[in-house]
Amino acid sequence: MTPRLILITLALGVLALPASSSASDYVPGEVIVRYEDGTTASAAASAQDDTGTTAERSLPGGSQQLAIEDGKSVRATIDELEDDPNVEYAVPNWRARAAAAPTNDPASWRQWNLFSPWGINLTEAWTLAQSLGAPGGRGAVVAVLDSGVAYENRGRFRRAPDLRRSRFVHAFDFIDNDRHPNDTFGHGTHVAGTIAQTTGNGVATAGIAYNAKIMPLRVLDEQGAGDSAAIARAIRWAARYGADVINLSLEFPAEVRSAEIPDVIRALRYARRRGSLVVGAAGNQADFTVAYPARATSVLAVGATTITGCQADYSNSGDDLDVVAPGGGADAPNNDSVWDSQHCDPDSFGRPIIQQTFVDEGRTRRFGLPRDYEGTSMAAPHVSAIAALVIATKRLGPNPPPQAVEAHLKATARPTDRPDRYGAGLVDAAAALR
Repeated sequence: MTPRLILITLALGVLALPASSSASDYVPGEVIVRYEDGTTASAAASAQDDTGTTAERSLPGGSQQLAIEDGKSVRATIDELEDDPNVEYAVPNWRARAAAAPTNDPASWRQWNLFSPWGINLTEAWTLAQSLGAPGGRGAVVAVLDSGVAYENRGRFRRAPDLRRSRFVHAFDFIDNDRHPNDTFGHGTHVAGTIAQTTGNGVATAGIAYNAKIMPLRVLDEQGAGDSAAIARAIRWAARYGADVINLSLEFPAEVRSAEIPDVIRALRYARRRGSLVVGAAGNQADFTVAYPARATSVLAVGATTITGCQADYSNSGDDLDVVAPGGGADAPNNDSVWDSQHCDPDSFGRPIIQQTFVDEGRTRRFGLPRDYEGTSMAAPHVSAIAALVIATKRLGPNPPPQAVEAHLKATARPTDRPDRYGAGLVDAAAALR
């Protein structure tokens, strides 16, 4: 189901500005005027001279767009123009905005990461994706290598109420080596929900690429731990089965180097050659080094930001960081950053990332919206989902290579003055689809 759209029709029956209007509601320094039929060019020019305006362009239907040159307000200029007997009407150049409500999912108001000023600019992105023929990323496939997903009703397991059964493809459990990668930890369900939770259905929260397919691949056990062999196998599985994006919300210990995980590194290169964009969590140790596997050159490394748009206090950073996305938590110290000093507050408590998953770890039948999820694990699926929207809409053409998608997400991110802390900047879903 697509997000609920609210269409608003405006009828202007009077020419006076409403008392509640502000300059942000219309273009400052401009008015639109229409002269009475039969008005000569010299009379129109005289009206403009008298009101300190000049003609910018003629509009279809006979009106003109005027620029205010004498510094007067739009309201004062309209009053002067309406005093001229040759003027039929004068009005502001009103601004319109996308007529889309975020969604009717009842807890979406808590999803600052999607809809607040320091979120990923999702409402406009949804409108753009729909206009480009791929609402909610329809057609894209995102592999989630994690603790599994609550995706089916089987034995003691239940599908999360806000995950649609038809969303899942090519599931496999690389811990138990079967085709039932059911979540026992909660982390993978939360990550999958950020990417593709059912949206516009009046239940729980929203997902970013709500029509994308999820490939649930279990590589982490009930304690949230997994080995490099299972991860390498799952990466290759995802690439062979055609995943457009592979999400790795996991990290190896800080001391692990690429030479110690050769099978994972080779699998990542294989996925890149097969056309899968791999997105990885930068790590949560507040280090100035990105953790593997995100540190690998074939992975898009994602750091975390907070509700104020600041680097999260736990987020790894450094030269290998590619972009940042909402991960929740408290702001990191400013460290002389102009970007940070404008809006960060290291003393604030911050807010988590809200998504439906288990209320309690291991209790696979009880679902809710826990408030203890924050981390680069939460940031990475935002980027994976935006990548899915870009790929599904063919914004970069059919079957764009992962290098092109990565470069595009970086180019459309909101840059800062500290690339060592934010990479190319905070990802922007709408900018990526414009």
